Amino acid sequence: MSWQFAALLLLGGSTVLLFMGIPVAFTFVAVNIVGASLYLGGAVGIEQLVRNSVLAVSNFSLTPIPLFVLMGEILFHTGLALKVIEGIERLIKQVPGRLAVVAVVAGTVFSAISGSTIATTAMLGSLMLPVMLSRGYNPVMATGPIMAIGAVDMLIPPSALTVLLGSLSGISISKLLIGGVLPGLILSVAFVAYIVVRVMLNPSLAPAAPVEERHGWAKYELLVLYVIPLISIFVVVVGAMSGGLATPTESAALGAIATMALAAAYGVLTRKALMAALKGTMIISAMILFIILGATTFSQILSFSGATEGIVAGIMGKGLSPAMILAGMLLLLIFLGVFVDQVSMMLITLPVFMPIVQRLELDLIWFGVLYLICMQLGLLLPPHGMLLMTMRGVAPPQVTMTHIFRAVVPYIIMSLLLLGLILTVPEVATWLPALLG
Repeated sequence: MSWQFAALLLLGGSTVLLFMGIPVAFTFVAVNIVGASLYLGGAVGIEQLVRNSVLAVSNFSLTPIPLFVLMGEILFHTGLALKVIEGIERLIKQVPGRLAVVAVVAGTVFSAISGSTIATTAMLGSLMLPVMLSRGYNPVMATGPIMAIGAVDMLIPPSALTVLLGSLSGISISKLLIGGVLPGLILSVAFVAYIVVRVMLNPSLAPAAPVEERHGWAKYELLVLYVIPLISIFVVVVGAMSGGLATPTESAALGAIATMALAAAYGVLTRKALMAALKGTMIISAMILFIILGATTFSQILSFSGATEGIVAGIMGKGLSPAMILAGMLLLLIFLGVFVDQVSMMLITLPVFMPIVQRLELDLIWFGVLYLICMQLGLLLPPHGMLLMTMRGVAPPQVTMTHIFRAVVPYIIMSLLLLGLILTVPEVATWLPALLG
């Protein structure tokens, strides 16, 4: 059988099943069974598939995923997130679109201590959206910043999807985590600037409301007692990795222990909250690991069938420049983001993309950050962006899908501009890992 048939069967078959709405994990297990039967020797291939699956999920480099998820789950289930929002709100004075600015700043802080984009969006949406709407905010202005900053969670460590990308692609996980920090902060600043300017031009989008003035200790109490200690967890995680004092797994363990220790010190780590956090971590981690179970074997079957080499040789033989090939890969990722989730994007594209990246000798951290931004865009792209669906789930009835779709457009444009900036100035992604590592 030709490599073209193998590519059509494996890549085309998995894509069709995903578009049919079959869960990601089941899709790749089904395709793997067919591929192993055809290309790995029938029953012997099925046995090899099982052995590969066991090796894939027992990979020690995946350990940070449940630990990063646990950090975010503890933050949300213990109520510490509420204290962070209130502490930040006390610091921000009366500026245009003040509550939207608070949402962006609070979301940036959560990004530094939570490994889940969906959890950040759902939490900010359920807590801050009703308040903004009650104060007369336009639904478009109220929902946009919450979804946009939720997507930034993917770039700022700790991030479970970044660990997954590093593991599947062979890119250094610690450097990839650190490489997303500066682009994530740039986006956060750009979001705040956009909100302020937009509301200055049209104040009716976010009517000003009286702000309770606090002075002295009352103003900084929650900042000192809650926000700074929680941000220190981010410093511990990133500092330990960048300083070579700990591996990503050890850093994630330090972060999880520090989060639980702080929650216990505040007296909010109750049995109920801890069990809820552990349950949430187990569900999310099991889903991710089950997906990984199929991912490794899928890549191996694709390579063994000759499809990977055939596709790579076909692309490299077209005489295209490295810039054109890279642009094509990024455009494909953005296109896929309209239809499939981020994990599916990785499973479909990485087996083909990484050999091309290695042939072109592109900087792996640079490519990894570009890949992350494309996945972050996928979270926001209508009609099936995951954060759009999350917002629809927590928003009051008066917020329509039309509001939500309109709300994300400016933030998608800003993310595309950041993608262009990193393409032309790679140091935006590579400077910090090089400085710290």
